[in-house]
Amino acid sequence: MSVRSFLVSIAAVAVAACIFSAPVRAAGYQVWVTNEKGGDVTVIDGASLKVVGTVPVGKRPRGIHASPDGSKVYVALSGTPIEGPPELDANGNPIFRNKGKDDDDDDSVQADKSADGIGIVDVAQRKLTGKINVGSDPEEFALSPDGTRLYVSNEDVKTASIVDIASRKVQHIILVGQEPEGVAVSPDGKLIYITCEAGGDILVVDARTYKTVAHFNVPPRPRSVDFLTDAPVAFIPSESAGVLNVIDTREQKVSKSITLPQGSRPMRVRVSPDNSRLYVSDGRAGTVSVLDTHSYALLNTVKVGKRPWGIVLSPDGKYLFSANGPSNDVSVVDVATLKEIAKIKAGDSPWGLTIVPVH
Repeated sequence: MSVRSFLVSIAAVAVAACIFSAPVRAAGYQVWVTNEKGGDVTVIDGASLKVVGTVPVGKRPRGIHASPDGSKVYVALSGTPIEGPPELDANGNPIFRNKGKDDDDDDSVQADKSADGIGIVDVAQRKLTGKINVGSDPEEFALSPDGTRLYVSNEDVKTASIVDIASRKVQHIILVGQEPEGVAVSPDGKLIYITCEAGGDILVVDARTYKTVAHFNVPPRPRSVDFLTDAPVAFIPSESAGVLNVIDTREQKVSKSITLPQGSRPMRVRVSPDNSRLYVSDGRAGTVSVLDTHSYALLNTVKVGKRPWGIVLSPDGKYLFSANGPSNDVSVVDVATLKEIAKIKAGDSPWGLTIVPVH
């Protein structure tokens, strides 16, 4: 073998070694945050924890979810003006305004119903490309596991809408309780859970027939639902009572009520990817409570921004992000240390968050 051939061979081996020994870079992600008062969505890069974009979407964006393939983001939009959180009585229950017989929600607050809908954002373009009419005052919603349907709560008319995304048509309307808010789909995709603020009603709907198969109650102002994926258990926070309700999803009933730290007004609940921990945003307390999913022991209370509402976990489970409305920022919590490690400036009154994969 010539010297030149030998050197070429050595170089080829070195290049191959570099190729095969180079670490495989994991797919990245972005955190998309709705800004309720700003009318837009803040886009945060998950690697640098920096804002990389802002997408105008329309009036009062709240609920937000990415399509299963990450190509689209759906945003709940509403023309009903924002009302402040209700005054609470000595027991923490909301004090509602008395209305006369001619006092209508829409008229009294001069709602713009033309603004209502689910906005469709193209992720690659970071641009609003359409809006689906889904019913009055949509607040939260969920997607079917295959990404073909939306399940939407219509807060001011006591209904939930089943929407076909391809045709952009409402397929079915379900009568629920007063002020429906949280919507979630069971891990197997067979059941839809809808929480209703005012009366604490929880409705469980068959995702195939759209019939209500169970109806039970928790203390007032249940805000959200999340599930264990390895056991028939769900979790629903009750804001007014400062408790987390543990739900037996076989019997469809409350099996346990966990009192959260004093001052907690729980909003959003998230289960960790490995089913070992629960994270609950505590609203007015300005904290996130962390609990063990088996013993329900309180592991820690993490101080974040003002009145954290939405929370979401990174795909690898290493970070928790909280949307802090009054402080206009997003807290980043290191899950290993349970410490806030950064605050990221968002828009005006951040509300909800979703994770969007970056391939």
